[in-house]
Amino acid sequence: MEWPFLGTEALAAGTVNRYLLSTRHDALFRNVYVPRGQAVTAADKAVGAWLWSGRRATVAGLSAAALHGAKWIDATLPAELNQSSRHKTTGIRLHSDALADDEICQARGVPATTPARTAFDLGRRQGLTMAVVRIDALRQATRLAAGDVEALVERHRGARGVVQLREALALSDAGAESPQETRTRLVLTAAGLRPTHTQIEVFDHYEFVGRIDMGYLRWKVGVEYDGPQHWTDPSIRNRDLERRARLSALGWRIVHVNAEMLRYRPAVIVGRTEAALRDAGAAACRT
Repeated sequence: MEWPFLGTEALAAGTVNRYLLSTRHDALFRNVYVPRGQAVTAADKAVGAWLWSGRRATVAGLSAAALHGAKWIDATLPAELNQSSRHKTTGIRLHSDALADDEICQARGVPATTPARTAFDLGRRQGLTMAVVRIDALRQATRLAAGDVEALVERHRGARGVVQLREALALSDAGAESPQETRTRLVLTAAGLRPTHTQIEVFDHYEFVGRIDMGYLRWKVGVEYDGPQHWTDPSIRNRDLERRARLSALGWRIVHVNAEMLRYRPAVIVGRTEAALRDAGAAACRT
C-alpha cells in the first residue's frame, strides 16, 4: 500500500483493519499514517500534510522544495501548506498567501508552488545565508533561473522580505551541491573573492580527472569543501590523494575547507584563497 495514506480511506477500502492500523502504523498527522518505524522524509511529510488538508491545500515553502527534489531539508521541520483555513495542527505550518494560477504546479502528483514561487517564499525568510542555501538547493534540483524569481518580485512589489530576496538571488548559484559549499562561497564573496565558476570539470586530454566545487578557472585555483567522509573513509581518502596529485600536475592550486575552518576561521579560507590566486598570477584579486 502506498503511503502516507488516510486511515479512514484505508479502513473503508478494507486495505487495513483497525488492529493493523493501530499496531503496524504510526500517525504522521491526524488520520494520516505511515508504516511503523519507517523513516519519513520531508517529501513524505509534504504529501501527508496535503492529505491531512483533505487534498485541498497547496504544498508550499520547504515542503514544496522537497517535492521538487531539493536536498538537505530537515525532515523534523514542520510541513508547509498554503490554504485559507486557519485550522491548525502540530507539525504543519500554514500560510494564507494569494497564489496566481501560474504559481502552482503538480509535483509528484500533488499541487505545490512552482519552483519560482517556492524560491520567492524561501528567499524572504530565515536570514540571508539560509535564504541563499535554500535557493541554491532548489536551483540545483530544478532548472530554475534567477530571472524566473525576479519576475515574481516585480509582480509582488512591496511583499515582505523582497529586499533580502533580491540579494539572495544575486548571491545564489545552481552549482552548489551542499549547504557547506554555499556557505564557503558566501565567505569568499563577502571578502570580494566570489568564485567565477562552480562544479569545474577538469580533464587531462580526454580523460576526466575530477570536479572541483568552485574556483577561478582562468587562474586554475580551486576551493573545495571536504566533509568528514573525506577524512574518515579510507577509500575516499585514497581517491582524494590520487586526484589531488593529478590536479597539481595539471597546474591547479586547491584550497581545502573543512567544517571547523568554515565555522571558526573563515579568515583562513580567505587568506589561503587570496594567496593561491596571487601565486597563480592574479594581481588584484578582490572585487
